[in-house]
Amino acid sequence: MSESIKHECGIALIRLLKPLSYYQQKYGTSLYGLNKLYLLMEKQHNRGQDGAGIATIKLNVAPGNRYISRYRAMGSSAVSEVFEHVQRKFADVQSNSPELFKDAEWLKENISFTGEVLMGHLRYGTHGKNSIENCHPFLRQNNWMSRNLVIAGNFNMTNVDELLEQLYELGQHPKERADTVTVLEKIGHFLDAENQELFDSYKGDGHSNATISQLIADNIDVAKILRRSAKTWDGGYTIEGIFGHGDAFVMRDPSGIRPAFYYIDDEVAVVTSERPAIQTAFNVPISSIKEIKPGHALIIKKNGDISEEQFREPEEHKSCSFERIYFSRGSDADIYKERKELGRLLCPQILKAVNNDLKNTVVSFIPNTAEVAFYGMVDGLYKYVNQLQKETLLNRADKISDQELEDMLNMAPRVEKIAIKDAKLRTFITQDADRQDMVSHIYDTTYGLIRRGQDSLVVIDDSIVRGTTLKQSILRILDRLGPVKVVVVSSAPQIRYPDCYGIDMSRMGEFVAFEAAISLLKETDREHLIWEVYEKCKASVTLDKEQVPNYVKAIYEPFTDEEISARIAKIISPPDIKAEVQVIYQTLDNLHKACPNHLGDWYFSGNYPTPGENKVVNRSYMNWVEGKNQRAYV
Repeated sequence: MSESIKHECGIALIRLLKPLSYYQQKYGTSLYGLNKLYLLMEKQHNRGQDGAGIATIKLNVAPGNRYISRYRAMGSSAVSEVFEHVQRKFADVQSNSPELFKDAEWLKENISFTGEVLMGHLRYGTHGKNSIENCHPFLRQNNWMSRNLVIAGNFNMTNVDELLEQLYELGQHPKERADTVTVLEKIGHFLDAENQELFDSYKGDGHSNATISQLIADNIDVAKILRRSAKTWDGGYTIEGIFGHGDAFVMRDPSGIRPAFYYIDDEVAVVTSERPAIQTAFNVPISSIKEIKPGHALIIKKNGDISEEQFREPEEHKSCSFERIYFSRGSDADIYKERKELGRLLCPQILKAVNNDLKNTVVSFIPNTAEVAFYGMVDGLYKYVNQLQKETLLNRADKISDQELEDMLNMAPRVEKIAIKDAKLRTFITQDADRQDMVSHIYDTTYGLIRRGQDSLVVIDDSIVRGTTLKQSILRILDRLGPVKVVVVSSAPQIRYPDCYGIDMSRMGEFVAFEAAISLLKETDREHLIWEVYEKCKASVTLDKEQVPNYVKAIYEPFTDEEISARIAKIISPPDIKAEVQVIYQTLDNLHKACPNHLGDWYFSGNYPTPGENKVVNRSYMNWVEGKNQRAYV
């Protein structure tokens, strides 16, 4: 993507199902779990550049000994920093007492992070909320082992105010107005309630307090806690959690918005946000990895029993299509195929834009995530050429000349790498003009491939959000090559609406599609619609979220997709550009054809899977009208 947007966080959970000594004996290290956790996090580094954290739980630890360890770090190198911190705890033992370093029980008793239950998190911060306090995992501590809670997740809730009110009614006083706090405290409250209910029951049977603590740890109903906690949650989430005594869970929202994959064998249970991370770290086939079903939680009890249990009634499956287009790594077999198909399906629009003139057209991509869609586009163009050759040679009535035959047989798409992304440039000079000039050089080009004044150039990107990088950098650089026309192709449809399920896209004014629609409304004497939509949004503020529609859809309704695309082309074209610029977007129908199992398209269509988001989109629009540069959700 030419314009990086911050997005979905990444999770990793490992439950070792054998004693640590088993891994020492079989794999030569008691740090098997930590090593695998490091791999899982590194293989999902694309999901978090702002921070990282891990937590571990030791099972069956005697009173008076530490059993929970946690460490968090900030920055793009946070994963390395976290594991360097952990490694230092073992370095002295490894150097000075190598025999103890091989003693799994001694390590567990004496060195932190030597646990059987391990959790990792990679964080993308949003809107400046980036501090160590905002890094996962979050810890809720208590002197009773089974009341301790550690959570981390890839989630955003749309109804934070409602959830906070519920906590107030319970008598709590949350320290912060944030969905992370509400999730932690909601689960924590019902974990406390479950502990108390079991305590009262066992106390009534005459058991001692020490015995009761063990009975509680053995018999906590994890699914019941999650059902009670998530009853009123509205949002997209994959949340991992560990109770202090060792029960662990990973829960997925009822619409399956956020991804969660798991693998289980007799040695280990693993959960991650992306499937290839498990394949790589554990060298297992794709067929052995499953998805947690929407509205379900994978629950791993302290005794090693594993089940997948429903905690909310599943809704219509609306898993995030942006995961497939951009967020997740393209090394997943299905995602790779889907991205290629997205590129292939754009070929009819591309051919129309260049008048089927492949001889005078160069096709390329904007580095780097659009590369797979580019391969699909090239495949589609070759199929077009093959079909044209077949029809011309088989169906032509008159005799074809040798030159015509040679030209037809030599016809092929001109595939080149035109745009090159340079290392990030630092703008030392502070003046705006100088800074913009520096920004314009983020990309460079391969010179000598475009025939000046003769060739058209087609470049594919995986999405166009704001269009600023295209205007300030890419189009200026490409125009220097002298093409008569530049066709910018987006493998995703027009991004029209904000997202609050994890993506950093919340301000209406940042979407170039919205800017285009507003521009067209003003130009066609429909400016009254801007204020009519505002008044409807304003009037809906006090309504329950289930009663509120997405009023912002009306802003786009007067115009076709093509009209908005044409206006976007004008908006992103630098004033001094010589080439004609055309913008082509993927259609919603083709998006669904390419990604049939991931139909979450709310940022394109405005059809949100949960009712709370309609209030968010309306609030985002109100903020734009009122000139408030702030996000529309917590």
